[in-house]
Amino acid sequence: MEFNIKNSYVYGLERAVKASGNPMRTEIDNSPCDEKDFVRGAKLGGARNGEGHDNYLKGILVHLDVTAPLYWWKQAQRYHWFDFVSSQSTMHCLLKFKVGDQCVKETDPRVIAIAQEKADEVLKMELNDPNRTAKWRELVATLPSGFCLGATMTTNYQQLKTMYLQRRHHKLSEWHVFCKWCEGLPHFVELTGVDKL
Repeated sequence: MEFNIKNSYVYGLERAVKASGNPMRTEIDNSPCDEKDFVRGAKLGGARNGEGHDNYLKGILVHLDVTAPLYWWKQAQRYHWFDFVSSQSTMHCLLKFKVGDQCVKETDPRVIAIAQEKADEVLKMELNDPNRTAKWRELVATLPSGFCLGATMTTNYQQLKTMYLQRRHHKLSEWHVFCKWCEGLPHFVELTGVDKL
């Protein structure tokens, strides 16, 4: 299994870009976006994080499906506006998976074998076996960090800008794939100025 992002949807891009001009308006403008709006949006969106000039990027919403190893999820969960819509459940699905098929290729095969052995033990037990819960806990505790689960996430361009800038040179290749995905979003690079920061 490999880290992947699919089913990406971007909402509110033009409305947010138009709204980037609201601080200088006496009346909210709901006309279609034009080149002037995108130039202003790029200037404001390219401001350094924390200055507040890029706040309009919060209005560009993104939904995506991510399949990632547990070690990546631990890092991704530190971002406050990278929210779970719904995810695959270890509790409900773990025994439906073949452990090795759900792991990244770098996962030690010895660990995969141990985890699969524990999964097989639980599968052989009766549902009402009093020892089943203890065996289940052993399996969950043994699950390798390279085990992948998928989730549907929601976020916005401002949070993606932060993630991109903090993770673009990260040791984990998954973050490089993530940053490349960000670059492919509509107007992401020009509106966030990540190529200049």
